[in-house]
Amino acid sequence: MFRWLAGRGATRREVLRTLAGISASQWQDAVGAYPFLTGLSPEEQQLLHEHAAWILAGKSFFGAHGFQVSDAVMLSIAVQAALPVLHLDLVLYEGWTDIVVYPGGFLVPRSDVDEQTGVVHEYVEELAGEAWEGGPLILSWEDAGPGRDHAANVVIHEFAHKLDLHAGDVNGMPSLSAHPQLCARDWHRVLHASFDAFQRAVTQAEDAIPADVDPESDEAAPWLVALPLDPYAASDPGEFFAVSTEAFFIDPAPLAQAMPDWYGLLAQYFRQDPLGRRARVSQDT
Repeated sequence: MFRWLAGRGATRREVLRTLAGISASQWQDAVGAYPFLTGLSPEEQQLLHEHAAWILAGKSFFGAHGFQVSDAVMLSIAVQAALPVLHLDLVLYEGWTDIVVYPGGFLVPRSDVDEQTGVVHEYVEELAGEAWEGGPLILSWEDAGPGRDHAANVVIHEFAHKLDLHAGDVNGMPSLSAHPQLCARDWHRVLHASFDAFQRAVTQAEDAIPADVDPESDEAAPWLVALPLDPYAASDPGEFFAVSTEAFFIDPAPLAQAMPDWYGLLAQYFRQDPLGRRARVSQDT
């Protein structure tokens, strides 16, 4: 059903052809599986539809480890990925082609060099997603599909990395060229002030965990639950931007309350206000 191009992006003709191949029931099933898509205006719903079709037409999907990438899987991923660029130029998703989908978490070999001793430590890390510079975006369907019951969203996370990469390094500074109202200096200031404050909050929460409790285990959750973001956001500014983007769209209230300046900056960049959107939905219901 879905047709994609091997180039940088889909043409208008390809998008219209892809749109015609998505039935109303397929679209309703895909959108209805994700509560964070509730509350979009009719104009935004149309944009989401068109942007998802652009992703389907312009990206090549591949299954790994025997996973069969069905039309439903592709549409599900495209719907989620379309949300961050709802009011942005789709050129931000250009420069790469492939989306690789594993059935579950996948293993990636890693190596770290001890700065003091120079010893190289090699290990294997299990991931739910990864975005390569100029290369594919890799996802675990177990983590990317519907039914997730928390604020994490690996699709939005990895596509946020692609937005970051479009401007160069993964450093939490996406391109602001289409945002004349945003100053790179102000972005840098708010980003790093918020990142530093979150790092301190994570350190304080982890220091409160008893010595006999593994901070990486589920037992540590009571000490970390009050954090507005997953502790992984404290890794570096690039991960802080990606995890913040997840929270911004999926569970915006804690982020907006804890870091209002950072939430406001993200709202200006994405030209969306998920918190206000949720408030309107609550009023309507």
